[in-house]
Amino acid sequence: MNATLIAVALSLISAGAYAAAAVAQSRLAGRTDPATGVLRLLGRGAWWSAVGLNAAGALLHVAALNFGPLTLVQPLGALTLVVAVPLGARAAGRRVGRVEWRGTALTLLGLGALLLTAGGSAPHETLSLPEALGVGAATMAVVAGLSRPGARPGLRHAAASGITSGVASALTQTLTVAVTDHSGGPLLSWRLLTVALLVSAFAMGGLLLSQTAYRGGLGAPLAVVTLANPVAAAAIGLALLGERLHGGPVSLVLALLGTAAAVRGVILLSRAQARNTELGDAPGEPAATPADPVPSRAVIGTPWHRDTAPPAAEPLPAHASG
Repeated sequence: MNATLIAVALSLISAGAYAAAAVAQSRLAGRTDPATGVLRLLGRGAWWSAVGLNAAGALLHVAALNFGPLTLVQPLGALTLVVAVPLGARAAGRRVGRVEWRGTALTLLGLGALLLTAGGSAPHETLSLPEALGVGAATMAVVAGLSRPGARPGLRHAAASGITSGVASALTQTLTVAVTDHSGGPLLSWRLLTVALLVSAFAMGGLLLSQTAYRGGLGAPLAVVTLANPVAAAAIGLALLGERLHGGPVSLVLALLGTAAAVRGVILLSRAQARNTELGDAPGEPAATPADPVPSRAVIGTPWHRDTAPPAAEPLPAHASG
């Protein structure tokens, strides 16, 4: 089978696992006190279920990176949002709305356009030790800036999660190519050990950051994670790993149109899911129930309980004669 097809197939299954993990994390975040620490999460089965799904998605993602470049594999990760929409709706006991279907269609069209411009050859380039350390330092600086106290912590933590996950993917590709290509040097070199430590740190950091980001709901944070992840990974692939977009100016225009469609789709999905959250479809919360019907007429007077008889009417005063 063609290496590109294998990379696409593995990426699709990986997106499904990541979507299930995102839904599980979102519902767990909705049932967890914001002050709950990491150690308390370690004692919950739902947390380990989400970790297991994330681990499965990561392993499939690593396998996909062995067959395809970052510019091909990472955009497919945006399908996580598309898969999470029906999964989240089913978990909340509701149907997928029309706006959500429109957002899904636009996201798929945009991804298709981006895939047409991506390189299809298996990766061969790897990061050197100085490049890996530079990428790690720059990533930590960006994450520290996004994690500072301030407004919209959910979206900022989501952006930090997407960036760390994308960088972890780029570093994972270096690790995978170096291990499978024996011409890359010894397996126990300082470079590979350093890259492995950075991958572990960024993968765990991205998981914890996404957990905090989902406290305000799944839609907008997951959309930001989904967009930030391929952008960070593709930036490293294009700048340091020699990856290129193929097709010349036509492909560049197609990539821009695809990006605009995908962004529009993500915005629609985010707005729809934010509206569902306002209506009571928050993670871990039951859907809002309709309020008690309003009486058709207003009754002025002393209220009485429905289980007791109404007060007897007082007799009218007799009129004076004459």
